[in-house]
Amino acid sequence: MDRTDPAISLIRREIVKNHLEVAASIQDIQQCTGPLELLNELNAEGRSRISKLRNSIESLSNLAETEINAKRKAELLLEVEDRKSQLSMALAAFKKANIVGACVIDKMAREELLTTSEEQEMILRKRRDRQGFADTANKATDRLLSISRTLAETNQRSADTLDTLLTSSDKVTGTKEELEHQQQAIVQSGKLLGKYGRREVTDKALLALAFAFFLACVFYIIQKRI
Repeated sequence: MDRTDPAISLIRREIVKNHLEVAASIQDIQQCTGPLELLNELNAEGRSRISKLRNSIESLSNLAETEINAKRKAELLLEVEDRKSQLSMALAAFKKANIVGACVIDKMAREELLTTSEEQEMILRKRRDRQGFADTANKATDRLLSISRTLAETNQRSADTLDTLLTSSDKVTGTKEELEHQQQAIVQSGKLLGKYGRREVTDKALLALAFAFFLACVFYIIQKRI
């Protein structure tokens, strides 16, 4: 294999790569709808890629000129001419894409400038209507949120009140039970007091009877002695 084959293969890969990048730039320019600054940036990038493609073709041409083998040299020169032809077509497509892109941007600019005041007013009215709808929706949302917060607070207060009532009910139940116990104790005390009272009367009666019997005995003894 010839000593220039590796270099030629490398240059061929560069040519294919640069050609694809130029084609991509042409497509980007064709699809550009503005603004003009973006078209200028795409144009500058495309020119840079075209310059790289031209340089790689020139490198292939230089290698072809230094080729010793006549047949190999002729094949390389034919390839160089084919690459130059592809470059010329790419340049033509690049220029056409720039012209079309500039015309599209210019047309869009004129249409925007020729927009009637009525259409502008309609656009502004639609914007105001959308803004009004948005404001109304926001206000309604705020009211709903406020009502939701009020309901939540009311529910919380009701829950607190219920807890208080349950606590008070427990206390009342406890007090009732305590009073019932005290009532039972009072009843028992009354019964005991009544029992003790009856016993006291009985004791007094027995004492009275014993005292009367004693007096009778004393009287009897005195009477016998007299």
